Amino acid sequence: MTRRLAIITGVGRKAGIGASIAEKLAADGMDILFTFWHAYDRDVSSHTESEDPDDVLAACRAHGVQAEMIELNLAEVHSIDELFSFCQTAFGRYPDTLIQSAAVSINDSIETISADQLDQHYAINTRAVTLLTQKFLQHFDSETGRVICLTTGWAQGPMPNELSYALTKSAIDTLVYTISPVLAERKITINSINPGPTDSGWMNDEVKKELLSLSPQGRLGMPADAANLVSFLASEQAQWITGQTIHSEGGFINFR
Repeated sequence: MTRRLAIITGVGRKAGIGASIAEKLAADGMDILFTFWHAYDRDVSSHTESEDPDDVLAACRAHGVQAEMIELNLAEVHSIDELFSFCQTAFGRYPDTLIQSAAVSINDSIETISADQLDQHYAINTRAVTLLTQKFLQHFDSETGRVICLTTGWAQGPMPNELSYALTKSAIDTLVYTISPVLAERKITINSINPGPTDSGWMNDEVKKELLSLSPQGRLGMPADAANLVSFLASEQAQWITGQTIHSEGGFINFR
């Protein structure tokens, strides 16, 4: 029996949500192809541990599945074709599952937003997500499929200091809702997940203290929380769930 195959974007850091998703789906028995882009991790998130993707790859393979990785800048439109061509070459088939975790997130506001910064967010958070979904549908030849996108809590409260991020991420929820009937005709579900404030390596002690005060459960979200929800949505049990944005925030009190 052929194992299911997932493409996961945005798996640059071991502490990140994308890495946790990759390892969880590998543990579930799925073959994994993930993308990463060192330039973003280095220049934007100031993350310099270049061995991280290798470690994530090894962790996936430890579950006995086939796992591969490819470094791509998804802001370049040709990278979409390159990703699916690589998938066909490496696995001999196309994916039945697409997890879209890659994102650009640079704080700005209505006072500081610029055209270049807005375009940078749009290229990954909106355009790449849309074109990857299109390419997935074009090559889809399985009985059932899954598209799962990571979004943000823009609908839960204003995000005035993350304007480009909120604007471009909100388009994901619109995409999911709008095309879900089209994908359903092919037995593909599409949903988005807002993981809430997640301790994936970006929080300092001050931020953690503030967020903990707003968490009724007395803890922060962890990458594994998002990964567990992705695992469910990717499973057979979630076939009847589509077109939804799921806010997985542990009761977080949104104060924005």
